[in-house]
Amino acid sequence: MMKVSQWLLHTLLCVLIFLKIEGTSEVGLTIIQEAVAKGAVCLDGSPPAYQFDAGSGQGLHNWLLHIQGGGWCNSIEDCHTRTYSLYGSSKKMKSSDYNFTGILSNKQDLNPNFYNWNRVTMRYCDGSSFTGDVEAVDPGTNLHFRGARVFNAIIEELLGKGMKNASNALLSGSSAGGLASILHCDKFRAFFLKNTRVKCVSDAGYFAHVKDISGEYKFEGYYDQVVTLHESSKNLYHECTTKMKPSLCFYPQFSMPYVKTPIFVLHSAYDTFQVQNILATPQADPKGIFTKCKQDINVCSSDQIQRLKDFRSDFLDALLVVGNGLSRGWFVNNCFTHGQCEYQTKWLGNPSSKLNHKAIAEAIGDWFYDRSTIQMIDNQNVLPHYCIN
Repeated sequence: MMKVSQWLLHTLLCVLIFLKIEGTSEVGLTIIQEAVAKGAVCLDGSPPAYQFDAGSGQGLHNWLLHIQGGGWCNSIEDCHTRTYSLYGSSKKMKSSDYNFTGILSNKQDLNPNFYNWNRVTMRYCDGSSFTGDVEAVDPGTNLHFRGARVFNAIIEELLGKGMKNASNALLSGSSAGGLASILHCDKFRAFFLKNTRVKCVSDAGYFAHVKDISGEYKFEGYYDQVVTLHESSKNLYHECTTKMKPSLCFYPQFSMPYVKTPIFVLHSAYDTFQVQNILATPQADPKGIFTKCKQDINVCSSDQIQRLKDFRSDFLDALLVVGNGLSRGWFVNNCFTHGQCEYQTKWLGNPSSKLNHKAIAEAIGDWFYDRSTIQMIDNQNVLPHYCIN
């Protein structure tokens, strides 16, 4: 599974470069030095960090906390490698790494529902979607598996800055951060008063437990290793872990039914990460038959397109087990992409990302403010496509 992590780190660096080009504003980085005494630290023992852009006007008492993505690490070697990057150490972080755009933009015409909120990015440096909590430090590498403590430390810092008095609060996240927004949704809700409107949004974080092209669940072993290494089980939904092995509860389809807080899933039915690392892994495709197709859908054969359609059906089956009550929302298009809310063109304005002429920004805003029920899925006859202007 090392290939998964190496591919992920390369992709994330490309994403950061793209966000910097597309970004609307650079926001300063805050390091929480006091968190070290509580053991709330990144993989290398450095203090956690976040970026904060204060709200204004009618948004002064509203808070958006967005969790950065960054994959996971499943071994001592893998996690140690991350300490040399901003995904394992705040020492490697810069404010310019992550610009506020899309759901974090401060421009009304680019982010009509959240532009004047207090907007925060929780920087990701633990490799477990903020679920790890191991007291012992690895003696050979000085690795700390303390993601859950990092989450709590940043929340406590923000509560002290006024978030405890929020009128509206939204926890969002992308990729591994999107998974974290599911796994921590009820915990986030518990920090606020009962009359505070609190909801969660997961972007590209609904990693599905589905069969790969070999007919097996080979990716499941990777999650087994992540959850075991970080001792994540204590921070997963207890109702789930008492019924099945903890690593399965790392999958949203098994944990999300226990989430009581309103939650929204933004996703592609042809998510590129899942196509490349769950559906057609090197282990599931040792002859590399799917290699070119999973990198470029324009070269897929008709049989491969059909297999992608089957994957779409499997993903939707996994998604819809969460129920369709009014507290649940979803926006699932057929873009061949991974993550959409952080990208301005996908968030608002790109016709190929819209469903029924509604942009992602409009759909999530309508759902959050209870203006309408949003449970939208792209037409099954629309083939996977690149979402471009």
